[in-house]
Amino acid sequence: MKDPDKRSKYRPLPGEPVGEKLVHEMIRVNQAGEFGAVRIYAGQLAVLDDSEDGPVLREMATGEQKHLDKFNDLIVQRGVRPTLMSPVWHVGGFALGAVTALMGREAAMACTVAIEEVIDEHYAEQAATLDDDEADLKQMIEEFRADELEHRDIALAHNAEAASAYPLLKRAVKDISRTAIWISKRI
Repeated sequence: MKDPDKRSKYRPLPGEPVGEKLVHEMIRVNQAGEFGAVRIYAGQLAVLDDSEDGPVLREMATGEQKHLDKFNDLIVQRGVRPTLMSPVWHVGGFALGAVTALMGREAAMACTVAIEEVIDEHYAEQAATLDDDEADLKQMIEEFRADELEHRDIALAHNAEAASAYPLLKRAVKDISRTAIWISKRI
């Protein structure tokens, strides 16, 4: 963890976690986010599995499951308390995926774009706070960030921007994602 007293981009505000507490928060929120992503794809696949988008959704879901498996391992290895919100993310993630898929294939892809843009920012911020003592975690986060950006690009290539009310939908999903991150850090 970067020493908050050294000159760096990361400067914790009073009351913000530092050190091991901050790393635990990162692992908790990332595990929750990857769990939510798996559930979103499950909801989308419940609607679109037999469509032309089924294979690409399954491929992205497989990538998210690999991320989730890694964070599940870290939760156990590091003794991190998972978020208490997992039951809500279980249902809410599936519902978000299913609803956007029911709105149409473009809306499902717009959901992916919005979430991946939020996760890109989130992972970039985390990577910027980690130093050599957490090099493995930082590398993993950077690898996962690259995967998430690839998912965003795939969704854009699959006409996400053609979704009805794309800017509004994208904004709503981003707000939901940011709220889930905020809650998972704390609960």
